[in-house]
Amino acid sequence: MVKNSTENTVVKNYKKTGIVAAVVIAVAALGIWAVSALNSDNGASVADAMTVVSEDAASGANLRIAVIRMDAIQGEAVALKDLRAQKEKYESELREELTRDQKALEKEKAEIEKSQDVLSREALQRRVVDYQNKVTKLQRDLTERAQSIEVSYQKALNELQSKHLDPIIEGVIAKKNLSLVIDGRMARTGADAANLDITNEVVSALDKKVSKVTMDTPQGF
Repeated sequence: MVKNSTENTVVKNYKKTGIVAAVVIAVAALGIWAVSALNSDNGASVADAMTVVSEDAASGANLRIAVIRMDAIQGEAVALKDLRAQKEKYESELREELTRDQKALEKEKAEIEKSQDVLSREALQRRVVDYQNKVTKLQRDLTERAQSIEVSYQKALNELQSKHLDPIIEGVIAKKNLSLVIDGRMARTGADAANLDITNEVVSALDKKVSKVTMDTPQGF
């Protein structure tokens, strides 16, 4: 079992902009410049401030550490690959529509240019305004639909993470009695660090639990 409440929450906060990101617990040390800045403050000295800090620290002999590469999970897990394929399908459809609509607008623009010497000034102005309105509407529609694809994708991604990936990682932490899980993209490990990387096990367990999470149909499709 995980030893304390901190260990139980190791994997609770690793979202990053819409996409599945890293699990990191880190302890940072103040640099010399920061200590100097604190010493120059009119408040309590560093020594006085340290009276509220205990001498307790995690013992290296009791720590069980693992590395997880969330970028690899995103690239290798079956459900995540399928989810990306769904998103790319909608994006491809949107690009095709954009190409078709652009051609239609280019044709209309050419026709307007040819009719400059034929139409009255008022009629020409109406056609130009109508053309500009179509361009504006196309730009707005494309932007809204592209955003809708991203919203639908992120919603499915969050669902996969909260319902499937989080429980898998928590289960691995509990089964291995881990104290600390580090983002593998930041870690530097030696060749003799056996059983340190849990990425492949997480991918295998996730694939066994779920193979597909369906995106909601984006608006406009």
